[in-house]
Amino acid sequence: MDIFMLILKIFFGILFCFAGIMHIIKPNIFKHFIPDFLPKRLVNYVAGVIEFVLGLGLFFPSTVKNATIGIFILMILFLPIHIWDVTKERPAIGSKKIAIIRIPLQFLLMYLLYLIYLNS
Repeated sequence: MDIFMLILKIFFGILFCFAGIMHIIKPNIFKHFIPDFLPKRLVNYVAGVIEFVLGLGLFFPSTVKNATIGIFILMILFLPIHIWDVTKERPAIGSKKIAIIRIPLQFLLMYLLYLIYLNS
């Protein structure tokens, strides 16, 4: 179980650090996910910095619990955006099928974060 938890921490750490960096260097990728009533560039950069910092937090034993809570909250906050994306004629993620698959996948990722939290 320890190896599995280590792999999960590394996976989520790399995933969120990479996503955070992509928000900064390729902001146009994410602009279609952000509702029009929000300031897209600001929301994109703030989300990127938060994702990067939380991903980085998974690599340090003293911050793992806080990082998992933060990522979990972030995933809850992003869930309505992903559900909204499913309702679009042309989802921002690409295809309707991928947009639909992303919803249960997000719940699986949230469960895996919960396991990291319990085992840290």
